Amino acid sequence: MMATLNKMQWDEFINNQHNAHILQTSMWGELKSHFGWQPYRVANQHCGAQVLFRKLPLGFTLAYIPKGPIGTDWADLWPEVHALCREKKAVFLRVEPDAEEPLQAELKQQLAGFVPVEDTIQPRQTILVDLKGSPDDWLARMKQKTRYNTRLAEKKEIIVRQSQDFDAFERLMQTTGNRDGFGVHSIEYYRQAYAIFAKNNQVALLSAEYNNQPVAMLMVFAQGDRAYYLYGASGDEERQRMPTYLLQFEAMRWAASQNCLFYDLWGIPDAKEDDLEAHFEERSDGLWGVYRFKRGFGGRISRSCSGFDYVYHPLIYKTIRWQMLRSRGLSAGG
Repeated sequence: MMATLNKMQWDEFINNQHNAHILQTSMWGELKSHFGWQPYRVANQHCGAQVLFRKLPLGFTLAYIPKGPIGTDWADLWPEVHALCREKKAVFLRVEPDAEEPLQAELKQQLAGFVPVEDTIQPRQTILVDLKGSPDDWLARMKQKTRYNTRLAEKKEIIVRQSQDFDAFERLMQTTGNRDGFGVHSIEYYRQAYAIFAKNNQVALLSAEYNNQPVAMLMVFAQGDRAYYLYGASGDEERQRMPTYLLQFEAMRWAASQNCLFYDLWGIPDAKEDDLEAHFEERSDGLWGVYRFKRGFGGRISRSCSGFDYVYHPLIYKTIRWQMLRSRGLSAGG
């Protein structure tokens, strides 16, 4: 028996599943509902999915399941999901499972009728830092330069504390975006993200400060056994004090205090590890600059499987796919 669940019912379902991804939580759906998406949740005893819908012209929508479905026996889920998507006049449904490449044969079989797509909305690759052991163990697993810079920040009087100074966060985000050439969300987006996840103590805004002035900040989230570094920024001042290194280290401490086993550094370039290691010192475009920084924290590279599209309106889909490939995404990521 399949049912469309409300927020409370979905939270109960999530709590009974093993390590549901943060993008499948009702809190993420609530966040996205403030910025052009409408969440629906469908589940049975074995599996479920939070489906996000975004309006298109002429009454059509896009449907998206980020890092789901949750659970097993997806095949039982699809009839209800497809019925919901057709009711909402979805042009297509994009599914990006929370699964590493290669996708298990059993799961592939449960995606019959879907078309694989390589250009995912969420980053294909991330670095997962193992939080096993003590902070000294984490330091020992770091690359030498990262370990040195983390300790240097402490010696250079960088102090990291929890904060709610979103004005400072906005200034630092704008500085980082302008310096590194990437787009940032509105400050309202970050405020909403914090407010929603703070209700369950699943978020922290950390501030690295020198002389009581924020010089770098990040927002870290906890869900199940994983913590996620989704947003971060640094100013142009006091960079020689290496505040971002100590900031990440303290975020790892916070993650461990939330009983997380892994710290997800989120996006890095979608290239083979040999290529990443061969070229990270000479490249700074796209995510290459952040890879140079993230690689030092001693984690392992994890590459997710491809995305999958189920098409309801083929002609409109072709037009939207062309637009997506030009703009690279649906703006439903972090």
